[in-house]
Amino acid sequence: MTLKSSFWSFPYVSQRMPLLAENVVSTSQPLASAAGLSMYLRGGNAVDAALATAITLTVVEPCQNGIGGDAFALIWADGKLHGLNASGRAPKRMTAEHFKGRDSMPMRGWDSVTVPGTVSAWRTVSEKFGKLPFADLFEPAIRYATDGYLVSPTVQRQWQAQVADLLPQPGYREAFAPQGRAPLPGEKFICPGQARTLTRIAESKGDDFYHGELAAAIAAHARNTGGLIEEADLAAHRPDWVEPISMNYRDVTLHEIGPNGQGIGALIALGILDNFNIDPQDADGPLAQHLKIEAIKLAIADMSEYVGDPDAMRNVTAGHLLDPAYLHKRATLIDIDRASPARAGSPINGGTVYLTAADKDGMMVSFIQSNFKGFGSGVVVPNTGIALQNRAFGFNLKQGHPNQVGPGKRPFHTIIPGFVTKGGAPLMSFGVMGGSMQAQGHLQIVSRIADHGQNPQAASDAPRWRVQDDNSTVAVEWNFPKQTIEGLKARGHKIVVAPRFDTEFGCGQFALKIDGGYLAASDHRKDGYPVGM
Repeated sequence: MTLKSSFWSFPYVSQRMPLLAENVVSTSQPLASAAGLSMYLRGGNAVDAALATAITLTVVEPCQNGIGGDAFALIWADGKLHGLNASGRAPKRMTAEHFKGRDSMPMRGWDSVTVPGTVSAWRTVSEKFGKLPFADLFEPAIRYATDGYLVSPTVQRQWQAQVADLLPQPGYREAFAPQGRAPLPGEKFICPGQARTLTRIAESKGDDFYHGELAAAIAAHARNTGGLIEEADLAAHRPDWVEPISMNYRDVTLHEIGPNGQGIGALIALGILDNFNIDPQDADGPLAQHLKIEAIKLAIADMSEYVGDPDAMRNVTAGHLLDPAYLHKRATLIDIDRASPARAGSPINGGTVYLTAADKDGMMVSFIQSNFKGFGSGVVVPNTGIALQNRAFGFNLKQGHPNQVGPGKRPFHTIIPGFVTKGGAPLMSFGVMGGSMQAQGHLQIVSRIADHGQNPQAASDAPRWRVQDDNSTVAVEWNFPKQTIEGLKARGHKIVVAPRFDTEFGCGQFALKIDGGYLAASDHRKDGYPVGM
């Protein structure tokens, strides 16, 4: 059957139901969810399911993540929450002097590439918590890369939107746009380079990526095409187990990975919002949304001013930004009747993929990996399928700023896994991927659950808003309540209504602990769904 382009239109709004099961995995692409489920069938645990899902996503959703990306994780195991920061650092030749004369960091090309950390996350998490052999986790991904898979509609839409921008980058066309375009919906796509690379990673437990032939190939491509990364930069990479940071909000606690990530922004906003009473019956009304928008604007202003590599945050630390007295002071800046410009305070005086998995033994995994701007830098190492991220774009060029670009530094990161506890016990692993939307999405989801008693699927289905990069304009989804839009405009907010299928409002996945198992939910804004057994 030949499918016309009109076949892939979806004119009607559909409703999703959550999944209830003892073992669950939820992500943005059905083939990846199935890969995770297959690990449960082999006797694996939630970590095995999460990693197989993550590895498969690099193949079946390459426009949002890849082998050359970064990753973070929050894992509930052995009665506590463990945090992993596997983001990479700037190459030793990535100095401030290198960017002299520029107004901003480049978004594409080699100068936007830092050392990739995703592969190290796979290995580190598997070694600490996994049950199955590391190589087993790669079988579904290698099969899809070798034999091909049918490209899903949302993936195709996001893929095609990037092609024109990325075709000039070294190696991109050959690997991901051999016909000068993205594969069509339902078209089979094969990537032999990814298959070879994933096989080498599986057989070497990731060591080849940082010390072997793959590392040599990355460094050689950099030398030949103007990149800064060298073999020594790759060999020096180490992921870090870190203590998560948290914020109490109503009767729950939100946990995030600390700086260099933006998870602290969600915590700041919740700490500010906790100073206000939110009507439980007003989940979609203008006052509730106004308060949340104003809180996140203040959080964004502080993140922009103070957050970077924690080793460089010498004057203002995460603890300063999360201090209850400081957040109460920030809350006093919010006018319940009027939108206000958001500026940084003075805390001291003087294209990402997200997935979650949870098993019958209580292990819960919140895992996120990304190339940042879709395919990332656009640079693809020949014959490997390794699309390198563009995380250096997260640096800035402000002299003395904690996030100023510099060798060996980790840039400010947008990707954040989330985790919610209640009374010290695990409640929900979740994430909302999508650039600067992520902290904003975490705020909106947690408030809907804690303030309004919504279940994760309902909280995910609800129309979202997104504060734009100017930290003033507010974009809302196409189905946002008209009365709320008018109420926000009356308070002075500049509102832009986005078209349907706009991909700028994030995509969430959720696993909520209930008696006897989990309630798993998946965002309708992507192709995925939860699976379980």
